[in-house]
Amino acid sequence: MLREHPFFRELIMLGLPADGYVIAGSGAMFAHGLRKEIGDVDVVAGRIVWGMALKLGQPEPAPLGYVQRIVLFGGAIEVLDGWFGHPVDSLILEAETIEGINFMPLKRVLEWKIRFREGGMDRKKDARDIELLEEYLR
Repeated sequence: MLREHPFFRELIMLGLPADGYVIAGSGAMFAHGLRKEIGDVDVVAGRIVWGMALKLGQPEPAPLGYVQRIVLFGGAIEVLDGWFGHPVDSLILEAETIEGINFMPLKRVLEWKIRFREGGMDRKKDARDIELLEEYLR
């Protein structure tokens, strides 16, 4: 199923080492069937994958300004050099592998979305995602 989605086909085409990144946010929810659609895939990159991404595009500040990102495939994939202050290596170590792709555990996605909301970024999609995640994780 995942490999049929165009964003994940593009991700696989990049040939990134599986142990060098983790998919965060709505991508992880999609992998678990909690989201039917996603706007992009957030790839949180370890050192090696970030180095590979630097050869593919120009880094720029991420919208929230806390990390750098490289936008690929017209915005379908965003490679980020960090994730809300979490050590990237620990996020990769706790990843769940689905169809050979590493995803952030849903409990971490929920933590991030709650933190995002509490930080004043009250997006409609996050409120719905929080409800879905809390229900799924019960």
